[in-house]
Amino acid sequence: MKYYLTVILLLISVVLYSQPAKQAPNLPGHDNRPFNFGFLLGLNTMNYYTIHADRDGVPRRFADVMGLNPGLNIGMVTNFRVNKYLSLRILPGITFGQRDLLFIDNDGVVDKYPIELKSTYIESPLLIKFNGERMLNAKPYFIGGINVRYDLAKSKRDGMLINPLDVYWEIGAGIDSYLSYFRLGTELKFSVGMFNILNPKGTGDHDDIYYTKVLEKLFSRVLVLTFYFE
Repeated sequence: MKYYLTVILLLISVVLYSQPAKQAPNLPGHDNRPFNFGFLLGLNTMNYYTIHADRDGVPRRFADVMGLNPGLNIGMVTNFRVNKYLSLRILPGITFGQRDLLFIDNDGVVDKYPIELKSTYIESPLLIKFNGERMLNAKPYFIGGINVRYDLAKSKRDGMLINPLDVYWEIGAGIDSYLSYFRLGTELKFSVGMFNILNPKGTGDHDDIYYTKVLEKLFSRVLVLTFYFE
């Protein structure tokens, strides 16, 4: 997360301080279009928020995500202008990522290998964009809304049974840079899964008790740095 914050702050600083005081604005009528299209490319890191169970007869173990693996986002952009300060955005796409869930018992004994939970999400965010005032060729904004994700990669072979469907609250901020031929958006966004995606039925494998039964609930978290080309 620190890496993503550093990147976006550097990009914002470069955009703001590299603009000459006297210069004709690029794409002067871009924001007046009733709708526009584009595509997006992004980097993500995925995490879990874990709530542990405390059941009699089950060895007490703990689970945590080991490190953060970089993932990839690609998608399309459809932007509908509501007024000068509001836009409605639909961003269908696909997201690739992975979480390595490591289990530790109460004696400090660590499993030799983490469970690798890979995800391939089909997603359809519906977001409201709150635009600030344009400053020559740059404009800050905030974003918020919901995102429905379905994980095509989920199966019993993961070692844990994870429900593939989830709905996320999303909130973020970014800056639009108006270049000669297109608008480049740089955005940092945080997604918070609303539902417990842990299926308590488990995979049916005997070893599953050492994983699924350790947890009461499992919630998904995704941090995304996205570049929009519109």
